[in-house]
Amino acid sequence: MMAAAGIMPAGNTVLAEDMKTGFIYHADMLKHDTGMTHPERRARLTAIVNQLKDTALLSSLKPVPVTPAPLNWILLVHSPEYVANVEKSCRDGKTFMDSKDTAISVDSYDAARMAAGGVLCAVDAVMAGDVKNAFCAIRPPGHHALKNKAMGFCIFNNVAIAARYIQEKYKLQKVLIVDFDVHHGNGTQAIFNDDPNVFYFSIHRSPFYPGTGGADDKGAGQGYGLKVNVPVPKGTGDKEYIRAFKEVLKPQALAFKPDFILVSAGFDAHQDDPLGGMNVTAECYAAMTRIVKEIAEKCCNGRMISLLEGGYSLQGLADSAEKHISVLKE
Repeated sequence: MMAAAGIMPAGNTVLAEDMKTGFIYHADMLKHDTGMTHPERRARLTAIVNQLKDTALLSSLKPVPVTPAPLNWILLVHSPEYVANVEKSCRDGKTFMDSKDTAISVDSYDAARMAAGGVLCAVDAVMAGDVKNAFCAIRPPGHHALKNKAMGFCIFNNVAIAARYIQEKYKLQKVLIVDFDVHHGNGTQAIFNDDPNVFYFSIHRSPFYPGTGGADDKGAGQGYGLKVNVPVPKGTGDKEYIRAFKEVLKPQALAFKPDFILVSAGFDAHQDDPLGGMNVTAECYAAMTRIVKEIAEKCCNGRMISLLEGGYSLQGLADSAEKHISVLKE
């Protein structure tokens, strides 16, 4: 529960009608120990939570209780062999999963299930009408994770699991995934590459890790044309990002008419990020969020959930997440 995680002090509640945006967080996700020098470290979540406390934004959000994702939902995306291998590798004390950049610890499997579960709990809260939309402060991130492989700091593909959950549990077939992380979400696109019911949009630095997501990569089979990649060069800033959202994403998303929108919210294109090499400001994240929110309001009664991916400047991450969440709750 949120109270158990220690971030929502008693007495800071607000009236239910004011609680339109849900906030998902659980202290167990801090137990994913990547070491003091790894970019994807536990301080990322505490930076976001502390900023939201300091600005009094946290008290205006509705805490959503979080439980680990049941395995049957994870297995809609990942193979049983892979999931079992993740659990065994963590329990056995291994220090990385599949690639050396994806650090793990004894508690990483449980943290990864909690991260995926947090997004599913957010979906449930939106569908129940408890919140209009939600932000999931989760880790480990997920958009690089493939069906059978961890990579790029990612273990379970949280956004893909949520999309399948929406389709299977709630029978809402058309899901839009918007990914503004500085890296292409290769795992997410691979999982849905031929799926005509998942529209995947990504704007990302190129050439850059993981080397996928060219402008000519539009999906395959029945999913062709519903995978839209906007690669942009190093140093790209607000103007180009906002133009892509207005001129590329918005018209195609409105034509697709999604039933639900998921946002892979990576804040590592921020100008202060040590890995991204881009010039995006926190205000730009607000502007992009506002465009996606407009699409949600026009197409699916505002149903929209964003979930944390990258972002490695603690202050840049905190500032960007604050701006992003502020727009969600407008």
